[in-house]
Amino acid sequence: MGIVLRGGTVVTAADEYQADVRIEGDKVAALGSNLAQPQDEVLNIEGCYLLPGGIDAHTHFDLPVGETVTADDFESGTRAAIVGGTTTVIDFATQFKGETLTQAFDNWQRKAQGKSYADYAFHMAITDWSEEIAAEMEELAATKGVTSFKLYMAYKHVLQADDSVLLQALRQAKKAGALIALHCENGDVVDELIKEALAQGQTAPAYHPLSRPPEVEAEATARAVALAEIAQAPLYVVHLTCESALNAVIEGKKRGVEVYAETCPQYLLLDDSRYRLEGFDGAKYVISPPLRPIANQTSLWRGLQNGFIHTVATDHCSFNYKGQKEAGRSDFSKIPNGMPGVENRIALMYTYGVVPGKISLNRLVALTATEPAKLFGLYPRKGTIAPGSDADLVVWDPGATGVISAQTQTHHVDYTPFEGFPQSGKARHVFLRGSQVVADGQLASGSPGGVYLPRKAFQPRP
Repeated sequence: MGIVLRGGTVVTAADEYQADVRIEGDKVAALGSNLAQPQDEVLNIEGCYLLPGGIDAHTHFDLPVGETVTADDFESGTRAAIVGGTTTVIDFATQFKGETLTQAFDNWQRKAQGKSYADYAFHMAITDWSEEIAAEMEELAATKGVTSFKLYMAYKHVLQADDSVLLQALRQAKKAGALIALHCENGDVVDELIKEALAQGQTAPAYHPLSRPPEVEAEATARAVALAEIAQAPLYVVHLTCESALNAVIEGKKRGVEVYAETCPQYLLLDDSRYRLEGFDGAKYVISPPLRPIANQTSLWRGLQNGFIHTVATDHCSFNYKGQKEAGRSDFSKIPNGMPGVENRIALMYTYGVVPGKISLNRLVALTATEPAKLFGLYPRKGTIAPGSDADLVVWDPGATGVISAQTQTHHVDYTPFEGFPQSGKARHVFLRGSQVVADGQLASGSPGGVYLPRKAFQPRP
């Protein structure tokens, strides 16, 4: 017995057409008309789009940060993802000081296994470099299917890697068939600017963006691109926020560097005026890199349109305003960095990208599903609608309307940075490998059904 989704408009990164889709088991079996077989279940989705399940390639669930841990674990975070139309997440398994990469992988498997409503994979975040760790990258790629590794150019004395390590990692990743992802901010300069601000009694959230200006991101991005050029290795720049950093990516691409960029809805829709809200409310928006002056948004949208920015992820790293963000009331540098977003990503991009004509519906699919699948070794199993692909399907109702609110959200955070934002469209039904996990906008699955996804080697692209 199969399931037939009848009467919808199939949308992929390349096409848009009327077709029914038949699911058999966990795969898409056929696209066309008159597909129903005896005993098939038929779901009428007339008037709706049928999108491939979203892939959020940048989440942080159950992540220890200092003396606290993110508000969302894999259970609550992926439940929110599924409700919003994201069926796969790629989280950052973080190696802490003294650990091997395999130990870090096993730690994150324990956090996710049996708890994730979405399918999941891991980038490996390397924080303790050595020759042994370099060798282990190949082993992890070959035996665990971890084919992307993240390093930080920021967070001095905690996560920051120096340029020699970055160069070694880029070369080793290429050898392992993997992709290096970099957080691009000049950590030395940020550290100095924070010290200067605090010495002058500048402790409020408003000083957070001033301690991490666009220049520190642009410089680090240009340096990262140059290192990738020297290593002749591909590079993925995470959460790009501003025009100057984007220009560094574009200049690198002009020189033939294989560099990919990611941005997030918060950088497209929010700006640095949020840090000047009354009282301590600006702490809700303390993320790194920070929100930028609004003029940068035009450049980011243009980057999405012309293909210089390849993916839209969320960097979902949630901390409650009460009890967690409040740790930095007397020192902005102690505010846990991060905000929620995994539940709202596709709706925000549809409402503020597709509806006003900034991006096409096909481009929405590319940015939120197809490109992440291709870059991170999941395509064509994920990221498209085609016979043989996983039946990860989102029935998107373009006629639905609503307002984003913390009162109605699914994830376990006491605020949303998009409070009061009108929303157009909604994930009406969601299927994960052929099983309906969302029905009429509500979670339909009583228990987590997500599985770990070993990934293929990175494939260089022209």
